[in-house]
Amino acid sequence: MLASRAFGLLGRRSISTSLCLRAHGHAGVVKAEDYTLPSYVDRRDVPLPEVAFVRDLSAQQKALKEKEKASWSALSVDEKVELYRMKFNETYAEMNKGTNEWKTILGGVLFFLGLTGVILIWQKHFMYGAIPHTFSEEWLSAQTKRMLDMRVNPVEGISAQWDFDKNEWKK
Repeated sequence: MLASRAFGLLGRRSISTSLCLRAHGHAGVVKAEDYTLPSYVDRRDVPLPEVAFVRDLSAQQKALKEKEKASWSALSVDEKVELYRMKFNETYAEMNKGTNEWKTILGGVLFFLGLTGVILIWQKHFMYGAIPHTFSEEWLSAQTKRMLDMRVNPVEGISAQWDFDKNEWKK
């Protein structure tokens, strides 16, 4: 019973997989990149990559590789550069050369700061009402006078700092 159930699931799985592949127009399984193989990377801390930059050599490049096995003095400067470019993508000078990426980042940051400012101005203009009357100087002075008349917090608060005899703040 268990074996027939397992073979039934496996058979159904293989049929559904092949149908799925046929449905998407694949004649067979698409070959995926093998990520277990070494890959080429230009990095300053890794001076010699594991593989060459150019993997599939053309006929001209193969002839140049054969010529490389002989004396290097027979090679021209252009051939030496071509051999270098087959092995490496960038030189150290090209890797160390600065980029203009900071301009893009600074521009993006300034754009979003400006957008935020526009949103804040829009909110202040259209969403918020007028400043409440309780923020006016007259209201604040009347509120302070009322608190002093009521002798609010006479030990350490506002009334403790008011001189009631001279009618002014203590110094």
